[in-house]
Amino acid sequence: MRIQHTLGPALHVFAYVLAAFALAFLVPMGWAWFHDDLAYEYQWGMCAALTLLSGALLGVLTRARRRELQSRDGFLLVNLVWLVLPAYAAVPLMLMVPRITWHQAYFEAMSALTATGATALSGLEQLPVSVNIWRCFLQYVGGLGVMLLVVAVLPMLGLGGMQLYRAETPGPMKDQKLTPRIAETARGLWGVYFGFSVLCMLAYRWAGMGWADAFMHMCTTMGLAGFSPYDASIGHFQSAAVEWVAIAFMALAGISFLRYFMALRGLTMKPLWSDREVQTYLAVLVGATALVTLILWTQRTYPDALTALRMAAFHVLSLATTTGYASTDYLQWPPLVPVLLLFLGTFVSCAGSTGGGIKMVRMVLLIKQARRELVRSIHPHVVNPVTLGGQAVPPHVMNAVLGFMLIYGAATIGLAFLLLASGMDLVTAFSAVVATVNNIGPGLGQVGPASNYGALAPFQLWVLSFAMLLGRLELLSVLVLFTRAFWRR
Repeated sequence: MRIQHTLGPALHVFAYVLAAFALAFLVPMGWAWFHDDLAYEYQWGMCAALTLLSGALLGVLTRARRRELQSRDGFLLVNLVWLVLPAYAAVPLMLMVPRITWHQAYFEAMSALTATGATALSGLEQLPVSVNIWRCFLQYVGGLGVMLLVVAVLPMLGLGGMQLYRAETPGPMKDQKLTPRIAETARGLWGVYFGFSVLCMLAYRWAGMGWADAFMHMCTTMGLAGFSPYDASIGHFQSAAVEWVAIAFMALAGISFLRYFMALRGLTMKPLWSDREVQTYLAVLVGATALVTLILWTQRTYPDALTALRMAAFHVLSLATTTGYASTDYLQWPPLVPVLLLFLGTFVSCAGSTGGGIKMVRMVLLIKQARRELVRSIHPHVVNPVTLGGQAVPPHVMNAVLGFMLIYGAATIGLAFLLLASGMDLVTAFSAVVATVNNIGPGLGQVGPASNYGALAPFQLWVLSFAMLLGRLELLSVLVLFTRAFWRR
C-alpha cells in the first residue's frame, strides 16, 4: 500500500503523458498515408490506438490517487516517462523492422528518446521511410523533453541546469525568474527550438537534401542526437554544403536555449556574449578544431588544409555536442583524434541545450575549484571564492557539482566493469559506456562510426540502455530512486 500511495500520483500524471504520446505516432502515420502505404498506415494507427488506450486505462485506474505533485513525484514521473515510453516507441519497430529482437528495439527507442544516437540497426536504407521518420522524430521529441526536464524537474534535485544558470547569471537578474510561470518559460523555449528547427530544415533543403531527408536530419541535428536514415550517416551525401549546414546548427543547438530565450525577450545579444559558459564552449570548439585540423594536415590524412578543416570542424562539432554524425570512419585517423573527440563529448555541451555529458558549466566550476585549492595550499587563509559571471558560487552548488562528478565517475566505471565481465573487450566496453552515459552515440572499437551496437549481446544492450537513461536524466534523478530515504513516508 505504501508503494501504491507513493506511485499513484505520478502514475496518474504519466497516464496523460502516455495518452499525449499517442499523437507522436501520427507523424509517421501521416507519411505512410501520404505515400499510399496502407499496410504501414494501419500498423501506425494500431500503435497510436494502443498507446492512447493504455494512457486512458491507467488514468481511470489511478484517478483516486490524483493530487498535486511533490518533488518525489517529479522524480518518479520523469523516470516513468523515460523508462516506459521507449517500450511503446519500440512496438512499431518490432512490427516493421525485419529480424529485430525486443532488446534491440527497446535499445533503439531508448537511444532515440534520450537523443543518444547509438543504433543497433543496419540496412537503414531498406527500412520503410516512415520507420526512419519515426526514429528521427523521437529524437526531436527527446530534445524537447530534455529542455522541459532542465527547466521544470531537475531543479527539484538541486543539480539541474536552472541552478547552474542562476549561479552564473550576473547582477540582479540572478534572482529573477525568466517568466512568471514554468509553463510560460517552457513555451518560450519550445518556440525558440521550433524556430531554429524550421531554419535548419530549410538550410538542409537548400544544401541539396530532399524534403524527407531534410526533415529527418533537422530532427536529429536540433536534438543533437545523430540518427540518420543511412548507414553512412551524413557521409551518404558526400556534400560539403550539407556538412557545413550541420556544423552551423550543431554549434547553435549546443548552446543553452535559455540564453536564446533571454536574448529574444530582451532584444539583446548580451545574455549570449557575456555568458562565461558560452564563451568557454566556443573557445573549446575553435581550439579543438584547430588542433585536429593541424593533426590531419601534418599527417597528410587529407591533401589540402581546407578539406582537413572541414572534416575536423564537422567531427569536432558532431562529437563535442554529442550529436554523433559521421562523414567518414574517423577511427582511421591518427589515434589521438578519436580519443580526443570522445573526450570532448563528455563535457562540451552547455547546460540547457539538447546535448548530453556533464555540461561545460560544471567543467568550468571544477577547474575553478581546482585552482582555488592550489592557491589555498600555498595561502591557507586567503579568501578566494569560486566565481562565475562575477558572482561567488554558493557552497551548496559546488557541493552538488562535486557530488555529481563523484557519482558520474563511479557509474561510468561500474557499468564498464559489467560489460567487461560479459566478455566485451576493454576499448569497446569503456568507450561504449562513455558514449551512452554522455549520450554521444558512436564509441570506439566494435561500436565505432563504421559499425553499430547491433552485434552486442542482449545483456550488454540492456546495460547500455540503462547507461543512456542515467546520462539523460543526469544520474541522480535515477539513482535517488534506489535510496531507502526516497521511499520513506
